[in-house]
Amino acid sequence: MAGGAREVVTLQLGHFAGFVGAHWWNQQVWTPGAAPAELFGISSSEFQPVSCESSSPRSVPPQDAALVRPADGKEPPGELCPDVLYRTGRTVHGQDTYTPRLILMDLKGSLSSLKQEGGLYRDKQLDAAIAWQGKLTTHKEELCPKNPYLQTLGSAEGVLSSDGVWRVKSIPNGKGPLPLTTAKTPKPLMPTEGSIRVWSDFLRVHLHPRSICMIQKYNHDGETGRLEAFGQGESILKEPGYLEELEDRLHFYVEECDYLQGFQILCDLHDGFSGVAAKTAELLQDEYSGRGVIAWGLLPAPYSLGEPQKNIYRLLNTAFGLVHLAAHSSLVCPLSLGGSLGLRPEPPVTFPHLHYDATLPFHCSAILATALDTITVPYRLRSSPVSMVHLADMLSFSGKKVVTAGATIPFPSGQSLPDTLVQLGGATPWIPLSACGDPSGACCFAQSVVLRGLDRACHTSSQLTPGTPLPSPLHACATGEEVLAQYLQQQQPRALSSSHLLLTPCKVAPPYPHLFSSLSQQGLFLDGPPTRAAAESIPVFGALCSSSSLHQTLGGLARELTKLDLRRWASFMAAGVEQDDLEEMLQELYSLAQCYQDGSGLMD
Repeated sequence: MAGGAREVVTLQLGHFAGFVGAHWWNQQVWTPGAAPAELFGISSSEFQPVSCESSSPRSVPPQDAALVRPADGKEPPGELCPDVLYRTGRTVHGQDTYTPRLILMDLKGSLSSLKQEGGLYRDKQLDAAIAWQGKLTTHKEELCPKNPYLQTLGSAEGVLSSDGVWRVKSIPNGKGPLPLTTAKTPKPLMPTEGSIRVWSDFLRVHLHPRSICMIQKYNHDGETGRLEAFGQGESILKEPGYLEELEDRLHFYVEECDYLQGFQILCDLHDGFSGVAAKTAELLQDEYSGRGVIAWGLLPAPYSLGEPQKNIYRLLNTAFGLVHLAAHSSLVCPLSLGGSLGLRPEPPVTFPHLHYDATLPFHCSAILATALDTITVPYRLRSSPVSMVHLADMLSFSGKKVVTAGATIPFPSGQSLPDTLVQLGGATPWIPLSACGDPSGACCFAQSVVLRGLDRACHTSSQLTPGTPLPSPLHACATGEEVLAQYLQQQQPRALSSSHLLLTPCKVAPPYPHLFSSLSQQGLFLDGPPTRAAAESIPVFGALCSSSSLHQTLGGLARELTKLDLRRWASFMAAGVEQDDLEEMLQELYSLAQCYQDGSGLMD
């Protein structure tokens, strides 16, 4: 690994987690219309483009070109270190690869046209010769048609030949490096919402053959054979076959790390994958003690009262998942665009400059992935990173293992940061993304805040007339970091606050959906009519908070479960959860809620 990167292994558990993960991994790669060197702040003189000759031992798919190290071996000066999440490798043909350090679990029928071993290169074990010399009978399943977006993307970039070598389309004369972006860039490829059925329909990155682990005993589609209860998920990793497969994949990734800082779990909370995540976190705690384990519990929105069984199961799975993940993780954060974790449906959250369809996982997951890409910045920094363990310790003191997330997507730009923050007044500057209600008026015990994508010239106020009084103390700050730190101190004077200010924006180029109608390609707000050109990058303000709002949220969740007549939901109990398990979970949920009473802050 390069330069002492503090590696992280990601576990992606569930289908909605697959949607969020696909958007997140896509945000790390080069997309048409942007020069690879520019994506990570690499100057043209420092970046050595990949050769287009198919025989080149270093040829890789073009969408991974932004992640290839410079040929001179120098570290690129970008603020984020991609080696934290990605690993280098080499195919049996000698080609260098760069793939997510990822273990992904989903159900039978969820991959569509994506092969379980991925599409970049073949694993030697998978290519082992068959020793049997007798008669063979082949049963071949009909292939799923590839999504039109992926077909178009593939024809534009190249093909993977039968010998496992990526054949990149040649440029004129058949030699030379990839041309850098010019003023006339090709129209970005964009999948249509109607063509997206599963997360692999828009995944641009290539996965390692050891990334995908399929759970064959449950179905993704249909009303039968579903993984819908916490106990079902727990029982999966009690089976030796699945447990050994997970352990083997973990050992593969962990043993090649030089400075492993921990694991992040992206998991569905609303279905049986909450049980899979709980057992996974327990395994990580037992085998990798001392490493950070941060769990991101994902819930799609919206839901309706017309499906009582699904709603009760969602409530039970969420409660069991939060309690068990809090017991075995360093930190747990629910992520959802819904308004509530409870039984009563609340409208999904709204953003002033963002238009999305809450019924489309493709849209909801894109927004959550953007927030995730921002709030995970502290442990992905190239310079002075905050380790996962340190971040968790700062936010989870006194048993507060559950935190909430919020984000402003996009953050207003076009004026100075002090002016923007003053205009916000006393309002919370971010939209809540944890389905825990309105955080206004809540006591914040600790917070980690990241603001990214603002031009350096906007960090401080430079347009003030000498001799005139300052509009606010923020206008007297000499740096953007001071502005942000002082603002957080004003908003929550009793909270322990950590803040980071980055120039690097969030990438939202296709296949990210076109959700921003009044932004330029650089994410600046437009005064004129909406533009048809999709924004390619945006500034984002994100936060993780340990807040007293969780006292009401977790306590309310426990009270709703206490009122249930569990005899009506025997099918959930039959999946492996006993009455004693439920009563113990409720007690732990009440205890967890008590940690967030207003009187338990740092200053008391």
